[in-house]
Formats: sequence, C-alpha cells, structure tokens
Amino acid sequence: MMRVTRVTTAVLEANYDWTLVRVETDEGVTGLGEAFFGPGLTGVIRDVAELVIGSDPRDVEPLTRKMRLATAHAGAAGGLVHHAITGIESALWDLHARALEVPLYRAFGGAFRTRIRVYADCHAGDALESYSSVLQSRRPGWAPPDPMDGVVEEHWDPVEREGVYTTDAYAARARQMAGAGFTALKFDIDLPRLPGEDLYARTISHAQLERQVELASAACDAVPGVDVAFDCHWRYAAPDALRLARALEAVPVFWLEDPLPPENVESLAGLCRATSTPVATGENQYLVHGFEALLRAGAVDIVAPDFQKVGGLAEARRIADRADSHYLPVAPHNISGPVGTMASAHLCAVIPNFLALEWHAASVPFFEDLVVSGGPVIGEGHVQLGTAPGIGIELDLDVSRKYARRGELFFGEDLGA
Repeated sequence: MMRVTRVTTAVLEANYDWTLVRVETDEGVTGLGEAFFGPGLTGVIRDVAELVIGSDPRDVEPLTRKMRLATAHAGAAGGLVHHAITGIESALWDLHARALEVPLYRAFGGAFRTRIRVYADCHAGDALESYSSVLQSRRPGWAPPDPMDGVVEEHWDPVEREGVYTTDAYAARARQMAGAGFTALKFDIDLPRLPGEDLYARTISHAQLERQVELASAACDAVPGVDVAFDCHWRYAAPDALRLARALEAVPVFWLEDPLPPENVESLAGLCRATSTPVATGENQYLVHGFEALLRAGAVDIVAPDFQKVGGLAEARRIADRADSHYLPVAPHNISGPVGTMASAHLCAVIPNFLALEWHAASVPFFEDLVVSGGPVIGEGHVQLGTAPGIGIELDLDVSRKYARRGELFFGEDLGA
C-alpha cells in the first residue's frame, strides 16, 4: 500500500503569496496543491500535514474528514485552517490522479468541457501591486522600480495616482485584455476613496457614484461583446450597495461582486431582490454549509467560491452541485499561481453550471515561466486541458526557486534570509 512520507511547502512571492504544497510517497508518486494565502499559513500546513503522514494518499475524502475533525476547535466553519486543509487535499487529488495515470478531471468523473473560459482580473488602469499576507503593499525583487517605492499602501485604501482609476485607463486595459483573447473581464469599482469619504462608514458619495457609473460604462463600451464584471470588495452598507446596483442597471454589467460584507445574508438577499444587476459573492465563504444560507435566502445570483480555501476540491464540487440545484452558475474566484489555476480548471471541467474562472496574474511576468511542461496555462482567454496525469503541468523548480519567499522553506530546502 502506498504511504505518504513527506509533506512540504514553498511560498512564491507574486502579486500575492502563492503557497504550494507537495505530498511525497514511498512509491515515488508526488502531488502538488496550492493554498490561499494568510498569515502564518505554512506553520498551520506543517501541523495539519502530520495527520496524513503514513496514510494511503488515495484515501482523499477520509483524510480530509480526519483533518477537519482534528482542527474543528480552530475553525470548524471556516478560516485559515481550511486554507491549509485545501492545499493538502488538492495535492492529494493531484497525486491520486497521477497514480491512476489520468487527468484530474477523469478522477472526478469526466469533463463537460476541456476548454475552460477564463475571466481576466484587470484591477484598474495599472497592474496590480504585490501584497503581503496582511494586504500591505511590498516591492518584490522581480517588480520594476516604481515612484511609490517606500510608500506602504493597504489593498483596501490605495493612494490615488495620476492616470489610474480613470475612464481612459479602464477602456485601454479592457481593449488590451480583450485583444489577448479574453471574452470576460473584471475591474475594481470601489477604489480609491475620493476626498472627504470616510474609509469606515461604508457609504458612497454622490461624486463617487457618478464616477463608478462612468468607469463601468467606459469599460463596457470599449469592448462590445465582452462580458465585464465589477468588484466592490465587501465595502458598502446595504442602502449604498443598492444605489450602486440600481445605477448600473443601464450598463451591461456581467456581475457586481461583493457589494456587501459576506456575513450579511439578509441584506444580500434584499439586494438581489431589489435590482436586476446580477450579484456575485462567495469567495469568503467556507464549506457547503457556508453557502447553504446564501442559496436558501436567494442572496446570490452568481456563486463565486475560491477553490484554494473553501475546504477542498471535493467540497468545492459539492458547493457547485448545491448551486446547480438552485439553477445558479458558478464563477470561481482565483488569485493563485499555475498550480491552483490548473487544479481549479480541472474542477471547472466537471461542473455543469460553470460560467468563468478568474485569472488574477496578468501582471506577474513569470506566471508561465514556472511551468516546465504542460503549458502554457492561459491561451486566448482559456485553459486548454489535455490528457497529462493529475493537474497536467510540472513546475520548473529552478525558476520557482528564483521567486521563492526568503525566510520560508522551499519544499524543505532552506534558501536563507
């Protein structure tokens, strides 16, 4: 019987931290997974990984249940422990499919599609910065010099820059990404604050509302026939979210994402009932149970779980099944690197109600360089799945090592400070 002998991690410093998990066995078969970032994540993974050492890695579901039972005291309903479990579980699925010598979508029962539509997260008129585990800006070694170097910004409260967050910038970025073959895009619409706006009050000023409608209209008008969504990062109070949603009803918006805090199910349901603008949410929910309340209340139009944090790939499929029973599409949130993106794409292949998969790494110059075989990952706005086993790609360890975060072990190797 095959046994897990070792579980290691590597953290690549990209636009966010891409935390990779590698599971090794006594038969030489390995699997790769990726976990959504968070403070102290690799320490949690190391602790949780002890639960699978010595076990048969093909017992993916029993091992996942074991990890949940052992960590229920640390976050039964959600949180960082589920990021860790998801990374390990995803690596186990990759290993299981490799052991069977089949692509991951075959291990999940077969594909409805093998060409996976991707929507490009365009941020705004500039490339997205790199952020730490607590969402403060940083300058990784691969990033070009920037006039803002030395100025620490928070993801939720960036500094206004000339030529950014303008209608011209949004239109230009939309045309650029559509020209690269993407048929779906997403932009931020909640940033930055205008003078006099209170960061904590959850309100939208009249000037901000006018600006938001102008930005959305400019992006949509620039690329006729392309679907364009807009993200609010859980920023607004219910009345202001409704003002924005109604103001966008005349614009062909693909969806309005996370206009309200994720825990406020009743307000989300009221918003969905009161506007024809589609509302997407879900990236901060965990497990099937976290989505049940949304679905029962009619508090979501487009279900958007994050497959690197939701509790595992099998759990993500159960969430998609529940959404399908309510006749709702699934558009997974995804800010991961090639490993997480490919795992997500394989799962999207087996979901009948799939809409589009996010890709957040257009500003990361080495995204494709990390893949030594099985790539490119993204082409003409899609992921094309093949017949290679597991998630279908192999990492270039030499390239990955160049972008590894110092102070973290690289699959057990100490790279120094």
